[in-house]
Amino acid sequence: MNDSVRILGIDPGLRITGFGVIDKTGNKLGYVSSGCVRTDSILSLPERIKTILDGIAEVVAAHGPAQAAVEKVFVNVNPQSTLLLGQARGAAIAALVGAGLPVAEYTALQVKQAVVGHGKATKEQVQHMVRRLLALPGEPSPDAADALACAICHAHGGQGLGALATTNFRVKNGRLV
Repeated sequence: MNDSVRILGIDPGLRITGFGVIDKTGNKLGYVSSGCVRTDSILSLPERIKTILDGIAEVVAAHGPAQAAVEKVFVNVNPQSTLLLGQARGAAIAALVGAGLPVAEYTALQVKQAVVGHGKATKEQVQHMVRRLLALPGEPSPDAADALACAICHAHGGQGLGALATTNFRVKNGRLV
C-alpha cells in the first residue's frame, strides 16, 4: 500500500512566483523539485498574468501533484501592490484549479509556524529550516523556499513541528500566546 502524496506549494508574486514540489510518505517528506516562474517587467500586466498561468500549468504537467497549497495574500501598505499580488495569486490558483487540483490556502503566519515554529520567522530562518526538513544540499532561493514551506505546511495539515495548532493563538515576540 502506497500512502504517498505529491504536494505542490506556491508562493505567488507578480515578478517571481515560487514553486516547490514535495512527496509525503507517511510522516516523511521528500524533495522533488523547486524553482521560480519569472515575469518580465516590460510585459503588460495581462502578459505577465499569462506567464504565471502557463508556468504553473507546466509545473503541474511536469510533476503531477495530487494537491496544491498557496500562500494567502496579506494586505500591504500599498493597495496597488496588494491588488497586483492578488492577480498573480489568482493566475496561479486558476492554473491549479484548471488542472483539477484541490487547493488549500495558508497565511504566512501558518506557513512560518509550521516550518520554523513561530510566525515571525525571517526569510533566512524559513530557508534554513526548509533545507533541514528536506535534507537539501544547499539553501533554496527565498521564493522557492517559501513555496516549499507552503507545501510542508500543507503536508502537516496546516500544523507543524509537533502538530502545533495554528488557530486561536497569537504570536507575540516570536512565541505563542
